[in-house]
Amino acid sequence: MPTARWNGAIIAQSDDTVIVEGNHYFPADSVDPALLEDSDTHTICPWKGTASYKTLVVGGERNRDAAWYYPDPKSAAAEIKGRFAFWKGVTVG
Repeated sequence: MPTARWNGAIIAQSDDTVIVEGNHYFPADSVDPALLEDSDTHTICPWKGTASYKTLVVGGERNRDAAWYYPDPKSAAAEIKGRFAFWKGVTVG
């Protein structure tokens, strides 16, 4: 089962991930909300739309903008709506 881990904690775990551009997008309900902190960061992808970010907080350490999601993706990326992906040292396996 795909599992996202950082700093010794399981951030997300699900058999229902969608892989886009090599990234596993986990359903929102598989992500531990207690480990997420809001961020004001946004980026734009030409075909997916505007991404929003969350900072991971585990064991008193923060991993700024290590999770991202598309709250309103373009139609070409509709399958990732409501899903989170990770980077910045988060391992998925």
